[in-house]
Amino acid sequence: MSLIVAVQMDPIERVNIDTDTTFMMMLEAQVRGHGLWVYRPEHLSLEDGRVLARGQAVNLRAVKGDHVSVGVVEVRDLAEMDVVLMRQDPPFDMAYITAAHFLEAIHPATLVVNNPAEVRNAPEKLFVTGFPGLQPPTLITADPEAIYDFRERHGDIVLKPLYGGGGSGVVRLKADDPNLDALLELHAMIGREAVIAQKFIPAVSKGDKRILLVDGEPVGAINRIPAEGQVRSNLARGGRAAAVELTRRDLEICTTIGPALMARGLLFVGIDVIGDYLTEINVTSPTGAQQLKRFGGADAAAALWDRIEAIRSRPSH
Repeated sequence: MSLIVAVQMDPIERVNIDTDTTFMMMLEAQVRGHGLWVYRPEHLSLEDGRVLARGQAVNLRAVKGDHVSVGVVEVRDLAEMDVVLMRQDPPFDMAYITAAHFLEAIHPATLVVNNPAEVRNAPEKLFVTGFPGLQPPTLITADPEAIYDFRERHGDIVLKPLYGGGGSGVVRLKADDPNLDALLELHAMIGREAVIAQKFIPAVSKGDKRILLVDGEPVGAINRIPAEGQVRSNLARGGRAAAVELTRRDLEICTTIGPALMARGLLFVGIDVIGDYLTEINVTSPTGAQQLKRFGGADAAAALWDRIEAIRSRPSH
């Protein structure tokens, strides 16, 4: 089976080929004989019911500094593609939502990964609230009084933007920290969105586990250990990746959320687990696949393409 694969992503010339999950996915597709074509989300258009994009065919190499050759710029109808990978980085803003609306017009005749309607309807920090008992105590609100009341009840908390990504804007506030007012004022200046207040989990010092799931099934996990004195363990924020095994609690969490991921067409998902708690379900552009394979774990990109090829081979396609 040879597929035509379009990838909606940030500039391919800038990716770090040693860590980037999208690059790994694309390289695996190329090895399997699939054709690759890339475009940036801002080059997406909707005209008379057709979803068009301006992009280029690419050929990849695992050579640092010389990892891509690009073809001529052209406009293509994405309905001609077999698969579209929606892989641009957050933030999950109105531009992201608009792109999801556009891609919904071609899915599932063209398989969009992940299902764009469900990406739009499942912001990672909100989606997780649909699974009672898995999260630490969590409040989502724009009401300062509610946040103060939450801190009064829980003491040490973490404050983060609702639609952020990559650890951006995440801060820890101890019970007597005087900066809560100023932080809430900053959030209000940035926008009208709610923020998340979450009870601080001391186990974060031992790591924030990223578990990758393909079509609701866990593939493996890496541990992201924060730098000394830091609360953010994201690899983009100085966290260090380490090998880790899935625990009984991890598998319990995956079993609980897996059916919902499958039902929604969320084929490639990364969840974050600290201690015994699920903190986020990442459906936009999850990362960690290269680190997982590097530590001797499963090849999440290969598992994803096995699943995509199986879906595309069904009679309805």
